[in-house]
Amino acid sequence: MYAITGITGQVGGAVARALLAEGQPVRAVVRDEGKGRPWAALGCEVAIAEMDDAQALTRAFSGVAGVFVLPPPNFDPEPGFPEVRAENAALRQALDTARPRRVVCLSTVGAQAAQPNLLSQRTLLEEALRTLPFAITFLRPAWFLENLRWDIAQAREHGVLSSYLQPLDRAVPMVATADIGRLAAELLLHEGELPRVVELEGPQRLTQHDIAEALSQVLGRPVRAEAVPRENWGAIFRAQGMRDPVPRIQMLDGFNEGWIRFEGDDASVRKGRVSVAEVIRSLASEAA
Repeated sequence: MYAITGITGQVGGAVARALLAEGQPVRAVVRDEGKGRPWAALGCEVAIAEMDDAQALTRAFSGVAGVFVLPPPNFDPEPGFPEVRAENAALRQALDTARPRRVVCLSTVGAQAAQPNLLSQRTLLEEALRTLPFAITFLRPAWFLENLRWDIAQAREHGVLSSYLQPLDRAVPMVATADIGRLAAELLLHEGELPRVVELEGPQRLTQHDIAEALSQVLGRPVRAEAVPRENWGAIFRAQGMRDPVPRIQMLDGFNEGWIRFEGDDASVRKGRVSVAEVIRSLASEAA
């Protein structure tokens, strides 16, 4: 049995489906019974637990061979990440009590960076869990290709990809959530020792011009990449409802300045197989 947190999201769902495809039993860890019904219909056990409830998480993690840890994303956190720290403490307590044989924790590219930014939430998660006395692997994927979901409408209607990743001709590691889920399931099922950190990117690194070209091909119309001036970012993010855009701006600076990067050398980074065109086709179909 494998307990999967974040199962209602793209990555957690991909992990669960990969395990089910291998005939493995899955326990879906969800916040309420309604979110668990679709997974129960697929044959999963369902456990109800909030990510800051150590007792409920302990019950969810008990008696399983492995746990996939994916805390809920927080794109507009309070200063100092108090919500994240509370969830990390609960997760650590639950895992330390339940003692599964293996844990795979979804982290992020750049989790080793010392500079504060939005992804520091995953740095704190690694710090909280890395001293647990059993096998734990931190899976650090590249920028999610599914972030392009928010760009489909503008590209389709106006032929523009508004980019915060700059310069536009700089190739950035990116990866599809399907590849992340597939590798996470492989790591959970792996017998024997694993590296503490596993880094993952897609089959090729992509410039913003590459992505615009892929959008053009899939959408059947010309699409060009345009850089969003950095001086406008704060106002744009506040208009979208963010209370404090600074962590997000710091994260984008980290990608653009190169200090959010893989810790290992290029040869050690695992490669996925899902292309940007495949992801865009799926996203465009959803948005149609």
